[in-house]
Amino acid sequence: MKLATLPHEGCPDGRLVIVSDDMTTCRRVGDMTLQQALDAAAVPQGLEALAGAPEPFDPARALAPLPRAFQFLDGSAYVNHVELVRMARGAEMPERFWIDPLMYQGVSDPILPATAPITGDFDWGIDFEAEVAVITGAVPRGATADEAAQAIRLVMLLNDVSLRHLIPDELSKGFGFVQSKPPNAAAPLAVTPDALPGWDGRKLSGVLRVDLNGRPFGRADAGIDMTFDFGQLIAHAAKTRPLPAGTIVGSGTISNKLDGGPGKPVDQGGAGYSCIAEQRMVETIQGGAPSTAFLRPGDRVRIWMEDPAGNALFGEIDQEVAP
Repeated sequence: MKLATLPHEGCPDGRLVIVSDDMTTCRRVGDMTLQQALDAAAVPQGLEALAGAPEPFDPARALAPLPRAFQFLDGSAYVNHVELVRMARGAEMPERFWIDPLMYQGVSDPILPATAPITGDFDWGIDFEAEVAVITGAVPRGATADEAAQAIRLVMLLNDVSLRHLIPDELSKGFGFVQSKPPNAAAPLAVTPDALPGWDGRKLSGVLRVDLNGRPFGRADAGIDMTFDFGQLIAHAAKTRPLPAGTIVGSGTISNKLDGGPGKPVDQGGAGYSCIAEQRMVETIQGGAPSTAFLRPGDRVRIWMEDPAGNALFGEIDQEVAP
């Protein structure tokens, strides 16, 4: 089942719709929001009985599937990405990073629509991060990874925007991200796991595609090199507190390690990168200094994933950097 949220006057949470597989029509689910459906444990059970007649669906009109979430927790499930960061700095990789996931709590209100402009001071080093995320039902405190995986209700894509030049100062204070992690944007559709080819119950396999200014930038497989799956990430977040229905948990930047070393750009036959920072890290490791610039006004980022027939599974994130 594919779900989306359409605007509704006077309601920032919009209204929930069920979207057809070909994404041409949708059916309104009464006067319900996605958060209300999650609170009622009605995803996916119970939605069909409430759905109205089909009407045209335009993904460009859609809000984020969950425009305001109770929590957004972003992990770093692809430790290859973390390892590259430390290699570029000449720092040793702590062994515990392979057994205990990194995670921070980011902006959950708002989650931006897929076509929202990317804004900010360009001296801040604006970067995109293409990642997979899940929306959970209620998760009790202390849930195991298997129990946590059973709470996954929906899967979606995110562009987790990062302000790279602000990160070092924040980390040097010993606390997590605040200023360096502004609101992120979501693809128009959230999909139930049973409708996703490549879903194994705890992670999604398939190529996450990133184009920058119309050229292929990343073609990393989300199912490869995922050190911590979503069951483990959710269980990590729930170790000392319960998670309410409607919690969003992100995978962090998708990153593939090819041939035991740093990935190659797409135009050199590699999987490329899911953020600019990782390409800059590889440039630093290989040549001593980065050469790729962070985002500038007018740059355009597209992020999507395809089914076997070449259709966009979640619709597309398609953002332009505002002047």
